Amino acid sequence: MKPDEIKKLEAYFGKIFQTPGLVVKARPNKDDSCEVYKGDEFLGIIYRDEDEGELSYNFSMAILDIDLDI
Repeated sequence: MKPDEIKKLEAYFGKIFQTPGLVVKARPNKDDSCEVYKGDEFLGIIYRDEDEGELSYNFSMAILDIDLDI
């Protein structure tokens, strides 16, 4: 993804989740997705999808069962 696109996604995630420290980073050798972190912790991947002239993004986050034991 382009740097300006990543900045927009980072701003959107910060606004929606209202969580300080969320960072969206480019993925090495990938131009269709980027990674989401909270500090050093990897949270998930945002995939870019362009179909029939419409652009959308899909956020995928895996949650381990051990992470649910808070």
